[in-house]
Amino acid sequence: MAIDCRKCKYYYVTWDPNNPHGCRQFGFKSKQIPSVVVFKSSGNPCIGFELKIKSK
Repeated sequence: MAIDCRKCKYYYVTWDPNNPHGCRQFGFKSKQIPSVVVFKSSGNPCIGFELKIKSK
């Protein structure tokens, strides 16, 4: 199952056009969605995912 970083509370969009995706949990920015980077680096799905709670 693919992890949708956009639904994670640690995901953010950066102002850096070269690295538009960021992850506060692991402290990096990248061109790719962070869960893809984590999987390519470790071979495991992201363990830092936490569902974003929407305020009403």
